[in-house]
Order: sequence, then C-alpha cells, then structure tokens
Amino acid sequence: MNAVSTQQADETRYTFDDLAVVMGTYNEEEAIGSVLSDIDDVTDGRAEVVCVDGSSDRTPEIAREHGATVVEQEPQGYGVAVREAVLTPERPVVVTTDCDDTYPMARLPDFLDEINDGADVVSGDRLYFGADEMPGMNKLGNELFALLASVLMGKRVHDTTTGMRAYRREVLQKIRWTENTGLSAELLMRPLTRGYDVRERPIEYDERKGETKLDPFSGGAAIAKSIVRVAYEERFR
Repeated sequence: MNAVSTQQADETRYTFDDLAVVMGTYNEEEAIGSVLSDIDDVTDGRAEVVCVDGSSDRTPEIAREHGATVVEQEPQGYGVAVREAVLTPERPVVVTTDCDDTYPMARLPDFLDEINDGADVVSGDRLYFGADEMPGMNKLGNELFALLASVLMGKRVHDTTTGMRAYRREVLQKIRWTENTGLSAELLMRPLTRGYDVRERPIEYDERKGETKLDPFSGGAAIAKSIVRVAYEERFR
C-alpha cells in the first residue's frame, strides 16, 4: 500500500502546529464541548479546529467558546459538510472526526506519528477491537461495506466508513472526490487505488452522545452505491 508516498523530500516533521482537526456538526450540543476539550488537551491547544455547522441548537455557540472556527452552512448532508471542513484549513495535516464523542482524540499523536513515518492517509479501524458500543445493525453494515470495497478494489480494507482519518492535505487536493453520504468510503478508496500509502490503525469506539442523524437503511444503500461507483470510476479512469 505504500507505492506512491507523498512524504516531502526534506522529511519535514509535522507537529500539532501543523494539524487541523475538522468535522461537520449538526445539533451535537450534548457532545461537542467534550470533543473539543479532548482535542485541546491532547494537542496543548495548538491544533486548528474547524466545525462546519448547520445546527439549530447551541452547537456553534459551544464550538466558538472552545476556540473552534465555525463555518455556518445550511444542512446538506454529511459529505457536503466534511468537504467544506477539509478544504477550509491550510495546515498540511488534516484529521477528520465526528462530533458525537465516539472517537478517541487521544489517538491524534499516533496518527501524526504515522504521517511523519511516511503515510499519506491514516484510517481509524473501529471494528478491530469489536466496536461493542456500535449498534449491531450498523456494525454488520460496516463489515459488509468493507468486504464489498475489498472485493471491488482487490485490496483488503477493514473499515471504509470510519469518521476518524488523517490525511496529508496535498492528497486531498490531488484526488477528485464528490460523494455525500458515502464520502468517508470514497476518501479511503481513491487514495488506496492510486497507490498512496494508506494505513489502517485500530482505534477504540465509544457510545455516541445524542441521537444519530443517519437512517441505517437509506444511508446504508447510499454508501453501498457509492462504493460500487467509486470502484468502477477508479478502475476505468
């Protein structure tokens, strides 16, 4: 998986000052404060944080109180928000996460270490440790998405829809990506099929705070469709 690493020739070592943590937020006032506090604690307040928000509750207010940059946007879905989030900061390393307190911000140093080791993309594998806090239907769906993507690409992946992933910003600028609900799978599959150094690393997964916004049936169908489409486009591009 490491045929075309974009690691800089001068082997620059990135620090938290080079890191942006981004997320789409939609009515997450129960969790957003905890997530942002964790990011601040782990990075000593040095990481840039960007929230693309379409909330009707206090989420943006809480985010600003924690020093995050808030980009207001009409609700248009997960992919649209994440797309705006990753394009907003100019720091060379971008980490996506969800704002429901399910992902371990304590892993940020590990992800940054992987980037410094030459990785272009570092993807958190929630299923490695069992993801016991994940609803059973969601867990089964995520396992099937990974199997489908693996078969179509001919390369084994274990968690295509994780919300926690680190990227070299230049990789995001070089690949074309368009999906909405299936954006997380797309941003794993396109770099992988193009030979970038893509690494999956186990992460813990906790019970979410607040209610999920994604319908498991319509959302699952959209993700499966996007996986098939992206695999087809990458094969014949």
